[in-house]
Parts: sequence; C-alpha cells; structure tokens
Amino acid sequence: MMQNKDKKYIKKFMILLFWLGVWQITAVCVDNFLLVVTPLQALRAIIVLAGQVEFWRSALGSLWRIAAGFLLGAVLGLLLAAVSYRYRLAEEILRPFMVFCKAVPVAVFAVLLLIWWGASPLAVAVCFFVVFPNIYLNTLEGLKSADAELIETAEVFRLPFATRFFYIYRPALKPFLLSAFQLSLGMSWKSGVAAEVIGTPLHSIGGALYLAKIYLDTADLFAWTAVIIVLSVLFEKIVFGCVEYFFRWEPACKRPAMPQKNVSRERRTLCVADFGKCYHDRWIFRHVEQEFHGGEPYFLDTPSGSGKTTFFRCLCGLERPEEGEVSGIDAFSVQFQEDRLCEEYSAVKNLEMVMGDAKEARKALTWLLPEEALGQPCHELSGGMKRRVSLVRAMEAGAQCVLLDEPFTGLDEENREKAYEYIRTHANGRIIMIATHIRPWENMPEDVQKGEGLWERTRKTQE
Repeated sequence: MMQNKDKKYIKKFMILLFWLGVWQITAVCVDNFLLVVTPLQALRAIIVLAGQVEFWRSALGSLWRIAAGFLLGAVLGLLLAAVSYRYRLAEEILRPFMVFCKAVPVAVFAVLLLIWWGASPLAVAVCFFVVFPNIYLNTLEGLKSADAELIETAEVFRLPFATRFFYIYRPALKPFLLSAFQLSLGMSWKSGVAAEVIGTPLHSIGGALYLAKIYLDTADLFAWTAVIIVLSVLFEKIVFGCVEYFFRWEPACKRPAMPQKNVSRERRTLCVADFGKCYHDRWIFRHVEQEFHGGEPYFLDTPSGSGKTTFFRCLCGLERPEEGEVSGIDAFSVQFQEDRLCEEYSAVKNLEMVMGDAKEARKALTWLLPEEALGQPCHELSGGMKRRVSLVRAMEAGAQCVLLDEPFTGLDEENREKAYEYIRTHANGRIIMIATHIRPWENMPEDVQKGEGLWERTRKTQE
C-alpha cells in the first residue's frame, strides 16, 4: 500500500516537473521578460511578496470573498432545490431566474453589481451568481432521480425524514453534487478574481493583478497567478474533504413510527368490505369481501394477473381503490415483488432503517443469512440473499399486518422451507398474507389458510 502511495506521489511530482520544464522552455524561447518570465523569476517574486504584510491581507481578503460567495451560493442552491422538489410552483417561479443566471455573461454581472453595490461586495456577489444556479439545478435533478420504488417503500415503513434523506436521497444526489461542486469551485475562483480585477477592492488579489498589469510587472503577475492556483487547490481540498465525509457518514437510524409487533399479543382482524380497483375501465378486482385474522399465514395463490399485487398496494395505501374500505388495521409492512433495498448499504443497515437498532437488526438477519453476508453492500449479495433481506425487513418492521409478495422467488427448496418457518415463528399473532405461486415445500398441506373467494365476484362480473 505504501509503495503504491509513493508511486502516486512520484508520478504527480514528475508531471509537475514536466510542466515546469514546458514553462521554462517557453520563457527561454520567447526571451522577453515582459511577456513570459521563468519559473525561477516567478518564485523570486513570490518570496518577495510573501515578506510583505499586504500580500497576506490581499490573499486572505480574496479567499474570504470567494469562500463567502461560494458558500452562500451552495447553501441557498441546496435549500431552494429542496423547496422546488417539494413544491412544483417554487420550481416554476425560479426557472426564469435560472435561465437569466445561465445566459448573462459574468462580465455583465460584474459591471451591473459594481454600479449598484460598489467594489467591496462585488466578488462575493459574482461568485454567488456563478455557483448558485449550478448547485441548484444539479441538486434538483439529483432529488428527482431518487428511486421512486424506494420512496414508496419509505412511505409504507414510515421511515423518519432523516433516514429517507441519508439513505434514499443522498445516494441519488452524490454524482450530481460531486460534479456540481467540482465545476463550481473552479468557476468561483475564476469569476471571483475577475470581479476583483474589474472592481479593484482594497486588499485583494484582483487589485494586485491590476497593478501588476499597469506597471508591466510580469513576474508579479505570474506570482499572483501561482498564489491563485495554490489557494484554489487548497480550498477545493477542504470543500471536497467535507463533501466526501458527508457522503461516507452513516448516521444511526431512528425507529420508525410503527407499532411494535411484540407490544401486544392480541390478534387483530383486517376487514375488507366491497373492495374494488379499476384500470382503464377494466376492473382488476371488485366486490371483494373478506376478513383476515391473525395467526397462521394466508396464502393467496390465485392465477397470475388476477390482481394480488394491486390488492396489496391498495391495502397499504399506495393506491386508492375505486370502491370499498379497509378497517381494523392501520399499519402495514410489505415485501414487494422487487427487493427494493438500498443497494449501497449493508443488509444490517437496511434492516436498521426499519428497526432503529443495528444490533437487533444483525440478530434478526442471522435467521436467514450467513454471518459473513451481513456486512456486505446489498449490491454484492446474490438474488436469493436479497430476497431474504427484504423478507426479514417486512417481518421485523413491527406492522400489524405483513404483506409478502412472492417471498420465495429465487430461493431453493431448503431456503424456502427456512423462510416459511421463519415467517410462522415470527408471526406473533399478526396477519400475514402471502401472494405466491411457489409453495414453501412440495408436501405442504392443502388445508392451509387461503384468501378464498377474494376474486370470485370479479371473475363473474368480467364473464
């Protein structure tokens, strides 16, 4: 590892030497110190400048202005993007301003702001107008790109806002924000120093560059350029260090506002009355009348396409039925047909999101997963393992009614038996409904509870 790091640093050093060599050769070929100075002459100028108090005041003054403009634009861009994501009207209101910011040249901004506000806040304002639209638009796109299925899952499991943000929205934001920050950091220094050259405020790098231009002091011009590069790189390192830490940080998850499964052993009853769902003038199911009681799981093994998944979605509130009502249960957890896991995070973290306790999550997962798989990111797990993680998540969420949609898909016979045994032993008197085409084991008895009659009236209506 150390050898690789050493090679990396040596490579960077050699690249730096290459460009210094190009600079030196260019200066020698031009042979005019008013046009190009050598690296050594620029270094001497930096040493001379560094011995002056005004040098440090100018460097720190510019750093403060550009950092203030960047941070103001970044923070406001993030906040307004969140507001626009939540409220479509806000996005519509801000759209013309975004077009204005992107279309108007920086020089026009600088001249207008110089007339309105003077030289002192000019660099801050210009940096803000350069950074703000970039951060805003990328953040908004990142929020819109968040996985809709994971957002639905969060609604069903009643995940707290912090959990949704850090583990659903944050991964979606990552590529957009990294790109936006990288571009904005470079542009903020370019535009900020350019604004200082136009406004020439006191104690600024731009003002020093302007004086170097007037006096044809090319060595100072190159020296200040080198200072800008160094400050820009350092500022970028600090900002990106904070951003990368933010994306690596995995805060503990709070327990969702879900009634806990072990609080009461009282068996509940789910009443479905005159339930119906229609798509494009076609009834998926209609006049469904059924009572579901806690205890042994119910198997809904009606033919494919008969509406079991839609029925589950209507029960848990993800879709509105055209008619009928549900009573007796106010908290559902669901294992969807898709796994719907936060793929970047481990199985333990995915379960912690609904349990609020990492230790309990690890303990629950050991029923169906090997120990070595618990800490792996979910995208590294096999399809069968992911299916078991989503099953445990649904069972451990603490809802009064658990809806399992094809829980045995991708499992071999041994793991199907283990999964079904896990479901039965962890029912705790709750209502468990299983929509499946696969029996947990081949010799499963025929007299298990079924959702008999759920779709009979629908079939008669369609016939």
